[in-house]
Formats: sequence, structure tokens, C-alpha cells
Amino acid sequence: MRLVDWLDKGASINADAPFLTMDSKSLSYGDAQTLSYRTARKLHEVGISPGEHIAILSGNDPIAFACVFAISRAAGVWCPINPRNEAAENAYILDNFDCSVLFFHSKFASLVAGLRDTLKTVKLLVCLDETQPFAPSLESWLADVSSKPFEASPVSNLAMLPTTGGTTGLPKAVMLSNENFEAMTALMLIAYPFEGRPVYLAMAPLTHAAGVFAFPIMANGGEIVIMADADISRFLALASKHGATHTFLPPTLLYMLLDHPELGSADLSSMQCFWYGAAPISPARLEEAIAKIGPVMAQFYGQSEAPMMISAMAPKEHFDASGSIAHPRLASAGRPGPLVQVAVLDQKGNVLPRGERGEVGVKGTLVMSGYYKNPEATGAATVNGWHLTGDIGYLDADNFLYIVDRAKDMIITGGFNVYSAEVEQALLAHPAVQDGAVFGLPDEKWGERVCAVVQLRAGHTAEPNEIIASVKAAIGSVKAPKDVTIWNDLPRSKIGKVLKKDIRAHFVGNGSDIVDDQLSDA
Repeated sequence: MRLVDWLDKGASINADAPFLTMDSKSLSYGDAQTLSYRTARKLHEVGISPGEHIAILSGNDPIAFACVFAISRAAGVWCPINPRNEAAENAYILDNFDCSVLFFHSKFASLVAGLRDTLKTVKLLVCLDETQPFAPSLESWLADVSSKPFEASPVSNLAMLPTTGGTTGLPKAVMLSNENFEAMTALMLIAYPFEGRPVYLAMAPLTHAAGVFAFPIMANGGEIVIMADADISRFLALASKHGATHTFLPPTLLYMLLDHPELGSADLSSMQCFWYGAAPISPARLEEAIAKIGPVMAQFYGQSEAPMMISAMAPKEHFDASGSIAHPRLASAGRPGPLVQVAVLDQKGNVLPRGERGEVGVKGTLVMSGYYKNPEATGAATVNGWHLTGDIGYLDADNFLYIVDRAKDMIITGGFNVYSAEVEQALLAHPAVQDGAVFGLPDEKWGERVCAVVQLRAGHTAEPNEIIASVKAAIGSVKAPKDVTIWNDLPRSKIGKVLKKDIRAHFVGNGSDIVDDQLSDA
């Protein structure tokens, strides 16, 4: 299955059914098919060959997402460009990922205008919605192009080049094949409920997890309702209006939803599967979500290199055999799926016994073929045939996977290993804490001391000593932060993850002393 085959699968079920909906306007499956035929044919006519890398720079937009399938039909490779990136980072991606075509939305025309004379590999610019002085609109570019079916013959199985998280160093291009998408989609269809014709409400960026969740929806001929912005009130209104059956929010947005005054009166009765993931979640807040939203919460764990589905926890697995909430399990990342192998490895790549902590490794067709033009990084992420995730975790007796930290974030204090993610979970159990980051700072006595920065929930107050005491009571004094600082907000990556590196650098820059400060650009 190529990416475009998922579109054709949905069209075979009902070509007239709405596929991509935004602001009460819809592209049907047939509309999207026709657009893909014309765009792929035009790419061929202007000399874009199969295997070339074609970038899309846009926020959430139906035409932009439909062009993904045009790229696949032209046998090209989709390169999603995140509009939240800095201009220099996008220039680096376009050049170093060898992109020859850039489709972009007019919202980012000034960014493209500033880059275009410096780009080394891009030879064609097309604006998705409006003619620009330096680029035709998609509509004008496709004028007089036949809408008859068109298919280019693939020269490789490479389907997509997403970037790594990019919180440190230059971004790497992850080589994802059509088989990777097929395995991911199959795992989703196995793990989660899909009854009837699904309706997927996409508020998170389609360039990331929200986009790949579209594929199982397409396999069932479902509708994707797209939001341009993260607006919780509108999210609730659209969920009710369209009878949303599936959606995804990262924990940061889920917490905002749980605290929103309109949640209690919203109609979410159509929801079958409310995905959460992409970052650790507070078990206490997850239990709150089950109470407020319903028994539909669904976990996933993955990364760009093994997209989405290393492990999963279906809605029913949040409960034990008696029907009660399975409290210990809420801290897990679910169970590995049937199409992947997952193990916990020591530093030499040997598989550790169940219950022991080590680096999580994964094998199977879900795993990337490597980093584009970066064999050194590919080799560093592989040992004994296992792809190394960079996450420290363990498997319990029931084969549930628990992620305790990123390998690089472990703190060694007084000779003890402290996993920052475990401390963060204890922080999030405090009723006043919205989010937090735990990190180590140099300490003459302990080597490193455990420190934390927290963001409080709206309308709540708490003193640092009170928060420290609650963590001590939960996990003991060795793991509890020696210092807690309260900020109005935390710095986040382009997909909402807390930038722990930036927070730690703030304090190192202040001479490693914790100070009662507010992040200046929060």
C-alpha cells in the first residue's frame, strides 16, 4: 500500500463521501482523487521525476493534506515542513533533504520569499491558495491539466521524510517506507475500536501525529474534520456538530480540555477513541479524563523512527477484569502490538529480564530504514538488530511497557539513579500542578541535585515547599526535588513538548542557582 492507496481505498467505499472538511466546506474522496491525478500529472509534465523529494509547508489545511496523496501518486517522497520552525531550520531541511518542489500556503509566503534565493535544490514553488509574485497558485498551475487517472511508477519504496524532534542539534530526516505506514495503520486498526464510518477531529498538526492518524480513518472511508488552530471551545463544538468518533490531543492540550468550563456541557457521546500520547501523561489527570470524557481514552507510544505504534493501550485496557480503573496500568505506555518486537536492553544490547530497566528497543516493519544521508546516526541508533529508542523503561509481568525516562535525562545524585519522568509524574499528582520539568544541576555534595520547574493550573496556588513535601511523600526524599521554581508557562517545542534542555540552560546560565524567576519569553 502506497500512501495514495489509502485515499483510493476510501474512494472505493464511497467516492462522494466527505473526506476532508474545514469550516463547513468539504473535499469528497472523489475530489481529492481528481486533485491528486491532476497534480501528479502536472509534476510529470514539468519534469519532476519519480523519487524526487517534494515538500509541503502549511498549517492544517485540506488542500495541503490532499497534496500528500498527489505526491505519492507522482511517485515522489513527501517532506512535511513544520510552519513553526525557524526560517533557518526550514532552509536547512529543504536543502539537506534534497527537496526539489515546495508547495506552500500563502500564510507563509513571506517566509518562502525570504528563503527562495538561497535554496540550493528547490526548483519549483507553488502556492496552495493564492498567486504570489514569485509562485503560481495551485489552481492556476493546474489550469487545463487533464483530470483523467494518472500514475507514475515508483523507483523506490520511500514514502516520507519526517524530521526528528530536533530539540538538540540539526534535524535528521527519517526514511519511512510504504511498509512502515502499512504496519502502523494495521496496528491501529487492530488495537483500537473503529465502528461504522469514523469521523476524526484533527486539532493537532497534520504534519505530526494528527496526520498519520488519518490513515486508519481513510481505510474505513471516514471523514477528517480539520481545525486550523488549537481552540478548545471550537474543538468541543465541532466534536458535537460532526459526531466525532476519534480524536487526538497531546497531554498539554488534554489538560486544557479537562479544565475548560464547557467540557461538562459538551456532547461527546459519539466518541469511540480519544487518543493521547506524544509525551508522558499524569495518571491522575488520565483518570480525570476517563471520568469527564468517558471510557474512550486510548494510549499510544512511538517515535518518528517507529511511528506511533510501538505499543498501545486500547480504551478497554484502562480497566481491570472487574470493570474498575486499572490504576497502576495508567502509568504505562500500553502493550507492544502483534506486528512489532519490543525488548529492554542493557548497554551492550543484550535483552534484560522482565522487570529490569534499560533502553527500549524495537524490531519489525514499523521501524525506519535509517536516517537520510546519515549512516553514522543510523548506526548509532542500532544494536544487535534492535532500533534504540533512547527511552529507559521496563516490561511488567503482563507485558505492559513503562517508560521511566529519556536516557539522556537520567540524574545521578549521591550515587543513585533518579529518573526524571518518575519525579515529573509525582509532581503532576499534586492538584495544583499543570505541568513540570525535572532536571539535574551540578552539586558539590551530591554530584547532581534534582531540580524542578512547574506550571500551576489556572486558578490554583501552591508554595514550592508544599510541592516538594508532596513528592517526598509519594516517592521518597532521594528522588524528590531539592528545589522547585514556579513559572507562568514552560518553553515548548513545535509539537508542544516541554523543552527541558532550555529550562536547564536557563539555570546553568544563572550560575546553577535556582532562583524565583519567570521565563521572560513564556
